[in-house]
Amino acid sequence: MDMAVADDVLNQHVIDPEICIRCNTCEATCPVGAVTHDARNYVVDPAKCNHCMDCIPPCPTGSIDNWRRVLKVRAYTVEEQLSWDVLPAEVPLEQQRGEGGVDVAVQPAPAAPPAVQPEPGESVFSSAAFNATLPPWSAAHAYANLYGPKNPTTATVVGNFRVTEVGKEYDTHHIVLDFGAMPFPVLEGQSIGIVPPGTDAQGRAHHARQYSIASPRNGERPGYNNLSLTVKRVLEDHQGRPVRGVASNYLCDLKIGDTVQVIGPFGTSFLMPNHPRSNIVMICTGTGSAPMRAMTEWRRRLRASGKFEGGKLMLFFGARTKEELPYFGPLQSLPKDFIDIHLAFSRTAGAPKTYVQDLMRQRAADLGALLRDTNTCIYVCGLKAMEDGVLLALRDVAQQAGLSWDTLGAALKREGRLHLETY
Repeated sequence: MDMAVADDVLNQHVIDPEICIRCNTCEATCPVGAVTHDARNYVVDPAKCNHCMDCIPPCPTGSIDNWRRVLKVRAYTVEEQLSWDVLPAEVPLEQQRGEGGVDVAVQPAPAAPPAVQPEPGESVFSSAAFNATLPPWSAAHAYANLYGPKNPTTATVVGNFRVTEVGKEYDTHHIVLDFGAMPFPVLEGQSIGIVPPGTDAQGRAHHARQYSIASPRNGERPGYNNLSLTVKRVLEDHQGRPVRGVASNYLCDLKIGDTVQVIGPFGTSFLMPNHPRSNIVMICTGTGSAPMRAMTEWRRRLRASGKFEGGKLMLFFGARTKEELPYFGPLQSLPKDFIDIHLAFSRTAGAPKTYVQDLMRQRAADLGALLRDTNTCIYVCGLKAMEDGVLLALRDVAQQAGLSWDTLGAALKREGRLHLETY
């Protein structure tokens, strides 16, 4: 993109609301806090955006890669962008300058925010700075964006069962969708968008919600054109206030034979390595287990075939209690020589709170050995709040193993071996 513009012109960064799937990747990636959102749209604040382009590669749909040349005094405000259903057409600069009878709006030019400087002796740690935007070198080729919001495909529900203990408030479902004869190739680590039926409070069609795929590349049922999702029923927001998640409740209530509208698939970087002896370290909470289940199951099937010499698998999985941890039962049946599993529970009665980063530090010797191995790839998926804690634990483990985190972290990112997918 040509960034050369006149002094009074801004090449304004905007997000296309028609194809954005509200995955939060851009907001999580932006190093200056320029991306924000409401219940409807993700937008870029022109007063904060410094055109660093860090948010462009991770975006799964390309919705983030949009620009409008505007006079600085006529830059689209955050409030204007939040109201958009479609991107506005480009307005010629001459027209913006008042030619043709159009007045110039009186509006202050966006100002760059002051740089945030650490206190003396203090360093600012950014976990997002280590997130790879390239897949591992041996990852299979991923197909993406085969179906968009204007041309979704249809899938049929062929399975829907609960994977957390009945009677507990954390209601999570394993949902299997079949695409019949419609092409929908996917890989472990990719995601899809589900379009809920109906309209929102403003009478506008619901936008798609993103869900990670929980099944391996050859289907939940091998040899069939299907995939599975791990969906938690949302009944409260992050502040504990009662809400009813539109898509999650729709999905959890689906019956066998129902059909759903699907877009995607999405994602070309959060992909597993395929070369022999590659190690995979998986760190997740709650429904962030979906891509980890997909990777683990694909490795299990390869192992059963006797045609693949796999490396080590290590899983750190967190939940409030074991009753609220998805797939708790099946995890117990996996062979110990196949996968090294560590479960962290933060709300078990009578026991201290334990988080995944605590267990990572407890296993520092084994984890450090894997960090030394260039065949090791690391995947983090779950709530945004876990991200910094996990990366700081990785840094501590690396330093305990005699490794420079700055050197190792940069190599993990450059080589596509450290991937963060938090929300």
